[in-house]
Amino acid sequence: MAQCAQSVQEFVQDSFVPTVAVLCSADAERVTRRNNLSFPELLRPFCRLTSEGHLRDPNNLVVVVKGLRISVTGVNTQPLQPGEVRKLLSQAVSGCQPPEGLPANVVTAGDYDLNISDRSVKASVPWYSDWKDTFTQLSSSKFYTATTPWFEAYRENFLQSMPASDHEFLNHYLACMLVVSSREAAPTEQFQRLSQEQHRVQHSGEYTHPKWFIPNTLKYYVLLHDISDGDEQRADSVYEDMKQRYGTQCCYLLKINSRAAAAGPAEQMPDPWSQYLQKSRAQSPEACEDAAVNNVENNVSSEVDGHDVSDALSESHPLELDQTSNLGYPGNPSVAVNSIDTSRKQGGLPASSTPVAHGACLTLNDHDRIRQFIQEFTFRGLLPHIEKNIRQLNDQLVSRKGLSRSLFSATKKWFGGGKVPEKSIAELKNTAGLLYPPEAPELQIRKMADLCFLVQHYELAYSCYHTAKKDFLSDQAMLYAAGALEMAAMSAFLQSGAPRPYPAHYMETAIQTYRDVCKNMVLAERCALFSAEVLKSQVKYSEAAALLIKMTSEDSDLRSALLLEQAAHCFINMRSPMVRKFAFHMILSGHRFSKAGQKRHALRCYCQAMQVYKGKGWTLAEDHINFTIGRQSFTLRQPENAIAAFRHILINDSKQVATQQSAFLREYLYVYKSVSQSSSDVTLPQLPLPCLHSAQTRVFFGHERRLAEGEKQAATHVWLDQEYDGEQAQLWAELEEQVVGVANKGSVPIGFQPTQYCLSCHTDNLRYPLAVVEEPIIVEVVFRNPLKVPLALAELSLLWKFTPKDFSRPPGGVPGEALSNEKEAAAGRVTALNDIISTEVIPEFTIGPEETKVARLQLLPHKTGELQVLSVLYSLGTVEEDNGTSEGSPSRPTFVRGRQDLEIQGPRLNTTKEEKTSVRHGPDHRLDPVITPPMPLLEVFFINFPTGLLCGEIRKAWVEFVNVSAVPLTGLRVASTHPEFFTFGCAASDLTPVTPTASEHCSAYKTMATPPSVAATMLVSPAMFGVSGDDRPTVAEIPLVGGGLGPGEALQIPLWLRGPDREGVHEINFLFYYESVEKNAKLSHRVLRHKAFICASRSLSVRATACHSNTLPRRGGAEEEGGSSMLVFVDVENINTSEAGVREFHIVQVSSSSRQWRLHTCINPTGDRDSRLASRERGKLCFRATRCRTQEGETHARKYTFADLNLGNEQIVSSTTPCADFFFRRGSPSEAQKGGVSVGGANHTRRQSLTPAGGADDGVTGVVQKCSEVELNIIVLWKAYVVEDNKQLILEGQLHVALQTVGKEACSVPQKEEAQEMVLLKFKPDQPPPVSRPTLEQLSRLIKTCLHYPESYDHPFPQKSLCMVPVTLTLSNCSLAQVDVIIDLRHKTTSPESLEVHGTFTWLGQTQYKLQLRPHEVQRLVLKACFFQAGVYNLGTPRVFAKMAQAGTMCETSQQSSMPALIVINSV
Repeated sequence: MAQCAQSVQEFVQDSFVPTVAVLCSADAERVTRRNNLSFPELLRPFCRLTSEGHLRDPNNLVVVVKGLRISVTGVNTQPLQPGEVRKLLSQAVSGCQPPEGLPANVVTAGDYDLNISDRSVKASVPWYSDWKDTFTQLSSSKFYTATTPWFEAYRENFLQSMPASDHEFLNHYLACMLVVSSREAAPTEQFQRLSQEQHRVQHSGEYTHPKWFIPNTLKYYVLLHDISDGDEQRADSVYEDMKQRYGTQCCYLLKINSRAAAAGPAEQMPDPWSQYLQKSRAQSPEACEDAAVNNVENNVSSEVDGHDVSDALSESHPLELDQTSNLGYPGNPSVAVNSIDTSRKQGGLPASSTPVAHGACLTLNDHDRIRQFIQEFTFRGLLPHIEKNIRQLNDQLVSRKGLSRSLFSATKKWFGGGKVPEKSIAELKNTAGLLYPPEAPELQIRKMADLCFLVQHYELAYSCYHTAKKDFLSDQAMLYAAGALEMAAMSAFLQSGAPRPYPAHYMETAIQTYRDVCKNMVLAERCALFSAEVLKSQVKYSEAAALLIKMTSEDSDLRSALLLEQAAHCFINMRSPMVRKFAFHMILSGHRFSKAGQKRHALRCYCQAMQVYKGKGWTLAEDHINFTIGRQSFTLRQPENAIAAFRHILINDSKQVATQQSAFLREYLYVYKSVSQSSSDVTLPQLPLPCLHSAQTRVFFGHERRLAEGEKQAATHVWLDQEYDGEQAQLWAELEEQVVGVANKGSVPIGFQPTQYCLSCHTDNLRYPLAVVEEPIIVEVVFRNPLKVPLALAELSLLWKFTPKDFSRPPGGVPGEALSNEKEAAAGRVTALNDIISTEVIPEFTIGPEETKVARLQLLPHKTGELQVLSVLYSLGTVEEDNGTSEGSPSRPTFVRGRQDLEIQGPRLNTTKEEKTSVRHGPDHRLDPVITPPMPLLEVFFINFPTGLLCGEIRKAWVEFVNVSAVPLTGLRVASTHPEFFTFGCAASDLTPVTPTASEHCSAYKTMATPPSVAATMLVSPAMFGVSGDDRPTVAEIPLVGGGLGPGEALQIPLWLRGPDREGVHEINFLFYYESVEKNAKLSHRVLRHKAFICASRSLSVRATACHSNTLPRRGGAEEEGGSSMLVFVDVENINTSEAGVREFHIVQVSSSSRQWRLHTCINPTGDRDSRLASRERGKLCFRATRCRTQEGETHARKYTFADLNLGNEQIVSSTTPCADFFFRRGSPSEAQKGGVSVGGANHTRRQSLTPAGGADDGVTGVVQKCSEVELNIIVLWKAYVVEDNKQLILEGQLHVALQTVGKEACSVPQKEEAQEMVLLKFKPDQPPPVSRPTLEQLSRLIKTCLHYPESYDHPFPQKSLCMVPVTLTLSNCSLAQVDVIIDLRHKTTSPESLEVHGTFTWLGQTQYKLQLRPHEVQRLVLKACFFQAGVYNLGTPRVFAKMAQAGTMCETSQQSSMPALIVINSV
């Protein structure tokens, strides 16, 4: 149970005190009325004795009475009716609320810190998130015990309002004070009349109330003297006469009213009466409010207790006081002086607006006189009277029962023997109505026991109660027996030293008898209250809780609520606190409080229970508690708390069924609407539904993209339907950086930031985004409906704040006055400020059950400045539902207006040490755009843009650029991730038709009618096609007529496309860049994105190989201009498997492009030149290539030589658009090889310090490798015949093969790169690689040799035995450096096989030569071969050795010999 202000002993002693009646004369009552008090009220603050009293028991033992209190009431005080008692108790509980402004009591129970005695309701409501921290700070010790003053007030009023009963005498009058004023004309006669009146009331038998303890009631005569208005000598003389007549023990002279008038403010005296009279004379403000709010019409369904009509009335009607006074007995004028005390018992006087001062004519000396009067009355009158009656009763009982003289000593013999077994309650007859005569010995024993109990003689009282209990049980007088059991248990508990344990079973039997046999719940409740306090004092909280719970019933909701609350406190105060049982019983208590009309206490109980259920997964219990809290708060006129409670139900993921959630939602809307209608605040409040995911909010700047119109396809750009891709965003940023660098002549501005059209949680939002005036801003918000019922939103719009600013004025513009549409939105005029910013309103927006849905809201700024998007405005309601009847109409939904703020938390900062060690978040400005001055807006359309191409296929499309803004644009450029995929052509190309239909059936190439012959050549500079250096162009500038595109103007230009070399689906990204003619301080440029997907199908596979030709140019020949030649073999395979309806491929031309080599002639037979390849067929072509003529003065920037060898009758000019464009935009296949060489060069440089000859070796390596480099690009142009829709189409395309090295095959189809194996980590530096030296094969190719001789020679051997034949040896230097050459003619063939076939011969003249050849120099040596006989001879015996001139000590290397040179010598 909760902590009480008194101990258990004090509580029990104060509950059973001697009762004294007061009978006043009219004059005496007027004397006390000067102090606004009746005589009983005058004595009440002084009725507790401050000193000990003494008396002797029948055994002549002294009994000490400590802290005795007496009860003084008017003799005519009538007991209250049951209905009046319920009203009084309800008022007492309502008027006692948790005190505000005091520290809250915190009970620490396990893991819970529970606020039990609330400072206010808000301290424990479920939405109060910091309750645990707050309560921990308030509590300085580990444990706090809660107090429930409303329960103590209920208990006090309950015990005081109990009527006197015939089965017990504890609250019967023991004495009667007869009070007469000293101003009476005949005081003695007045005393006589009052005495007779008391005797008539007690003994006439006309009145059932009041009840008197014994027939010989003590009469105490009090002469009341008014000092300020009376004769003191006369009073003394009357008092002396009274002492002579009544004795000094039974009379007293009380002098009061030492002051004549009320004291001023400076002389105010203490008022000890206010604490006793305030509760009865005036209602507290809380009680008045509770009474008033009970009439509030709400949706709470009240449960009316059918057994308690008063409780049902209190549910819907205020607890009003009874204004009528009971004037006592009819026809008795003297009883009017006692009516004040009577009306206090019946409910008190009406509340006064001004406080009433009590004791205004009394001084502190008067207080002492009253206190002394009470002591004199008690010690000299009351206690001796009680002692005398105890002795008389003891003597009567002893004489009647024939027992020993002392009952006290006799009881020892009775209790020493065997005990009579007691029958159970179920076995006893229902004799609750049995009445004993007043002179019955059983009642005399009970009277003696009650007298002993009242004077704290608990041992004798226990003996008497125990004896009476046996007699009552034997007579089956169950009401008397239950009373004896109750008081016997109390006496046993109150005995000092505790000679015997507390008989809890006595109390249980008494309670069961009262409740089940006697049907008297009032006595059962009193017994339970005492027993629970005793059990609590013995730390038996479990037994106390069980007892209190048993006492709950349907006959009184208020009693059940209070007892359930006390049981809950018992659970929380156990050694192992049972927190969940505490919460459960607090909910039960709150429910019963609500039924009893105690709304505040009901709300408090639910709030305290919520502390346990909150956040523990008890979602259904939380919903019930919050729902009840919301209703009670609304009833108590606490709308904020009600809205917060309902909000808590709706925002969590509820497990309620759909119908229950719908009821919760309707209740919330009803409360919210009621509050909003009564509120005059223009600020729209926050709505809990639907859940708004602010972090997922996206903002898009620009117009909604257009869809495709036939063959006209708009650029994809950026839109909200596209999901964010971090890699794609990085790719677009790199493209934009490239094109910005080109536009700014190679340097990117320092403050460059990539353009972001769509901002989300994945983008960088640390800077303020830029929007353009007169262009829409679309905000996408994400809603989630956590309920299982649909939600209807209406008039959905955005709340914004805008600060106008003119950016044309330096520095940074001049800000204006901030504007907001909040007031207009609250008034329902969202579009009132559309001249500044047009606000889109969505009239209806429905979200299904448990659905996540996005809403896109648009703002259109009309002025420049700074914009802030603050909230989402909408009206929340329920979806209309049909009531299911044909006559009824669909239920009208309820809508409430509110908002939800868009609060976005920025990214966590993690740069500095301070940021890493703390949790700090940066700003997120995605909703704070800066509106800039007008900028051009470009739209791009693609016409006849294909979705599928063959690998290498050339297709012509069209691009249309439209300026849809009012500002001209310039500087149009395009960047792409695949620049080799498209080209706009070069400026020097011939003009193409201006419309797409004019070139529908024309070839994309420039063709000429030329029969097959020697290759036609053309010198082309890469700069003509936008290429500078060896890098392919990544940014292309689009030519505009007049350098710009005006407002509303459009431009169509052709676009050539080439299918990717690798099959599959390819993603092609275009980034169009443009600027405004007028420079904008905030926005320098704009971009437009387009993403295209091309499906590439297989076409042809081209493999090419180059090898040195053994033929040397002749002197004076046409081929001498090249100096050397080589053979190129081109192997073409049709790898298309009839995809896209391709029938066959036709190779129409093979072209070359190089700075050093060119194709010269086709060596294939004429019949094989026109190659047609069906599926999986292959063909091989052989060409002769010669060196190009060296261009003087163009050593560093030589032009490319394009050579065309057509295999048909039409020549395609490969040096023009689009063939040359795609050649220059191709990817360089030699980058990896060049990279490898550069790495090797670096390594060689590192070895120079180690090897002295490293520099020479490095130079030799480079020169030798140059001998094997070709750098010849082969362009194979083809046509494909496709059948589509029963029509034959001709497709054309080109494939590129780059020959880099002699003897190494190159392919047009990119080879798949093998996955790199995982490399282990190395913790030591790698050893420098060895110095790369040229291989023997490379060194053996420095010199090319050729023998010139007659194939046959006739010689007359009979005439001349020796035949000498002239032979010319031609030497050609194939390298770019000087070469030392040694020719040795002494070498002879020694192999037997060679000797069998060829004869032997010898060389005449000089047999060894040493020459030095300059780069690409050709020398000839004239030799003579000597033959001895006819035959076939091999002249290829000379050995040629060569080394680089600057090679130093490097040895000569034998060069590769030519083919066998056979000569036939004939004898004639």
